[in-house]
Amino acid sequence: MRSLKQEEWVSTHTIRPEWMILARQAIGEIRNGRAVMDALRHYPLQGGGYLGKYVLVAAYHEMVRNNEMSADAHLLESLRMKPMRTLSGVTTVTVLTKPYPCPGKCIFCPTDVRMPKSYLADEPGAMRGLEHDFDPYLQVKSRIQALESLGHPTDKIELLILGGTWSSYRRDYQEWFVKRCFDAMNEDSHHREHEDHREKQKENSVDSVNSVVNLDVVQALNESASHRNVGLVIETRPDEITPDEIRWLRHLGVTKVQMGAQSLDDRILEMNKRGHDVECTRHATALLRAAGFKIVLHWMPNLHGATPESDREDFAKLWQGFCPDELKIYPNQLLANAELYEYWQRGEFQPYTTEELIDLIADVKTTIPRYCRVNRVIRDIPSTNVVEGNRRTSLRQDVHDEMKRRGTRCECIRCREVKGKPVDLALLKLDDLVYDADHAEEHFISYVTPDDKLAGFIRLSLPSKDASQTQLNDLVGAALIREVHVYGQSLPVGEEKTGAAQHTGLGTNLLHQADQIAKENGFKRMAVISAVGTREYYLERGFERGELYLVKNIL
Repeated sequence: MRSLKQEEWVSTHTIRPEWMILARQAIGEIRNGRAVMDALRHYPLQGGGYLGKYVLVAAYHEMVRNNEMSADAHLLESLRMKPMRTLSGVTTVTVLTKPYPCPGKCIFCPTDVRMPKSYLADEPGAMRGLEHDFDPYLQVKSRIQALESLGHPTDKIELLILGGTWSSYRRDYQEWFVKRCFDAMNEDSHHREHEDHREKQKENSVDSVNSVVNLDVVQALNESASHRNVGLVIETRPDEITPDEIRWLRHLGVTKVQMGAQSLDDRILEMNKRGHDVECTRHATALLRAAGFKIVLHWMPNLHGATPESDREDFAKLWQGFCPDELKIYPNQLLANAELYEYWQRGEFQPYTTEELIDLIADVKTTIPRYCRVNRVIRDIPSTNVVEGNRRTSLRQDVHDEMKRRGTRCECIRCREVKGKPVDLALLKLDDLVYDADHAEEHFISYVTPDDKLAGFIRLSLPSKDASQTQLNDLVGAALIREVHVYGQSLPVGEEKTGAAQHTGLGTNLLHQADQIAKENGFKRMAVISAVGTREYYLERGFERGELYLVKNIL
């Protein structure tokens, strides 16, 4: 039987009373100065083994609720499992849509009838979807509970919806899926009574989803909910992006779109049966930018017909007009349940070796602009699925080790995030990085520490006169704020933390800088693509509700 990650285990198992007694004793010693791991070893479990840190977190919360001790943020931080998960300022919750036909015929894409197209049942992120029968409510609810059990704040959630091509699903299913995700975020996470899932039983089939869903109501509730949605992400194909699709995505509350560019070479796209050309990707990227969306492109080295040298040339094209805000590097992996496997059997395709991949990515990573964040450098596909070629899922670390050996560095956002380090506001430098994207002048305005770490940034887009027509009234003549992000350990809304980048006014200052730059460039209106849970933040700073965006005059 497959073993669960600790997060999934926590969300489905009860902590024994005797464990809580030991945890309370251990916390007492930790409060008196004993190291966490020493305290855990001092209280071994009967029958062998030691308490998990999640038990300490559970005991901490119980002691605070029972007024046995005061809340202690520093203590909780020392008990928390995997603090890196929330050091980017938000907590990500990933959910998976149910299996549904994809319009693509890509030869590299695996097919598993149990899963949405391109996903495997034993991928860590996809497992939770299958375990919960792709129920959106259960996926979100269980993930929030697991994160809380491990000590992570969950009041600011970026919802990441995965599952092939989102735009190919029926719209009534999409609306219902998003609504149920919001239902889970709107529910008080400490309310553990049984939820009646007859709605799920009735509606979990795409063909029987009730099309009458009042999404506005659950979105309005989320504006002040205990788990606010601060970002909603979907993934789709470039050939699905149209003005009508843009309007629909904003209706759902989407703020970020992932698209598979895969390659910027029409010959490679055709050889891999991608189903669209490079110009389609260019148009889709420009249209999304004109509508204020944050843009994540997927890029795949080692496609059929590519070479390491052609991949280096292809990578450089990403920064010629496309200019993604975020990037996922997904080296093509040879899987037995993909059509590409037959090409390999005929000797027509050969995967790169691990060494070739490390050499390639170490080369291109140094060329990534400072306005882009590299989210991944490999898919988290278990090595047992890979027929030939690289099987290492630690490729990012391997690449960084190689770059360190070479004496080179990456300046992408992820590599420069301040993370949990203290921030001295007096020493921060304001930087405005200006670059040209297709039909827009982009300003990446950031606060940077003396050692070149990012404390926060804002993405301001100034559309050109020939910008792609979104057909959205909110955006007529407006400059666009596409993202505001302040780093540091995710803190509850309104809570202060000494030295933390969040909640120190950096966001407000960045908004002011964006206003000034937009006015200097002749714009009289500003629009922001606000997530549902951040509307209140912008409304408090002079914005008003438009149809699908928040807007204000900047005369």
